[in-house]
Amino acid sequence: MPVALLGAALLAAWQIEIQGESIAYPTHSDESIDVIAFGSCAREERDQPIWEHVLAAEPDLFLFIGDNMYADIRPENGKEVMRPVTDAAEIAAAYQALAAQPNWQRLRRRCAVLATWDDHDYGANDMGNDFPLRRESQQLFMDFYGVPAQHPMRSQAGVYHAATFGPEDRRVQVILLDTRYHRDALDRKAVRDGLGPYAPTNDTGRTMLGEAQWAWLREQLLQPARVRIVASSVQVVAWEHGFETWGNMPHERERLYRLIDETGAGGVLFVSGDRHLMEISVARGAGVPYPMWDFTSSGINQGAGEVRDPNSFRVGPVERQPNFGIVRIQWSSVAGNDRPTATAIHLEGYGANAQLLTRQTVWLDELAK
Repeated sequence: MPVALLGAALLAAWQIEIQGESIAYPTHSDESIDVIAFGSCAREERDQPIWEHVLAAEPDLFLFIGDNMYADIRPENGKEVMRPVTDAAEIAAAYQALAAQPNWQRLRRRCAVLATWDDHDYGANDMGNDFPLRRESQQLFMDFYGVPAQHPMRSQAGVYHAATFGPEDRRVQVILLDTRYHRDALDRKAVRDGLGPYAPTNDTGRTMLGEAQWAWLREQLLQPARVRIVASSVQVVAWEHGFETWGNMPHERERLYRLIDETGAGGVLFVSGDRHLMEISVARGAGVPYPMWDFTSSGINQGAGEVRDPNSFRVGPVERQPNFGIVRIQWSSVAGNDRPTATAIHLEGYGANAQLLTRQTVWLDELAK
């Protein structure tokens, strides 16, 4: 079936699932938002009870930032097999399985959702611009999340986009990057060392985002906002583990930091997923315009066991269990702020039973040159 027909069929099925309700894809609102939840890595065929706890936190917005389903893992001959998707119908089927999750349906009815993808919902483990079905995958992504026909994403290559919320004095900009569609190949280690398979490349011609997305990102960072939440499906700050990360292309991470500096964009916080763990990292000092915080939450219904991965940027604990993150903005006028002239941003991580796993407070006035 042609992908356009697949997308139409999928969207129709999803509209049936939400019982005729119209769910708009957010682009802009003058209403202030204070609580942003986020998460990643949800196996669509497994139970997803954690959504109940996400809803209990009463978020104004949920960011689904990658591996939102696993189209490239399918049962074959009684076993789970991971392989690149070769038929767009497999991606459509995975979205339909996610759409059938009752708790996901409740979230969609009660909370605005913005999304980007990572490799498994894109369609192939660790792949970038070499994935043959990337155009078909983008079409299905847009149809599933209800991206309007007039949205800029519909006329570009890749799912990167942004939205703004709140009045000028409390404006929150949400930027969702696409680290798949244009990303070049990664360098593999010559010798495995018990960590991930990838090594930082010396080839400065390789890209994470592609030039069109870099130009778009510059435009976004020049727009006025007080808080900027930048969603990257892979970690920005942590890199020593050797799995997928911006550290695979150090020149691109340096370009990202430099762009924030050159545009004078204050208030940037990164949220990331992918790793099947929860941790908070921060880069300080030379090479960054101000402290670069990266809050990692992964995954929605997977992750267990001890974490041995090194991360010299880690602040606080690291946890491997189902989890979700909350970015809670306490604007300066809110009673109880112990620095009444400053806005506090609380990074809170919660586990499968809604227990607090980690918490850090970042002061907005420190996220500036």
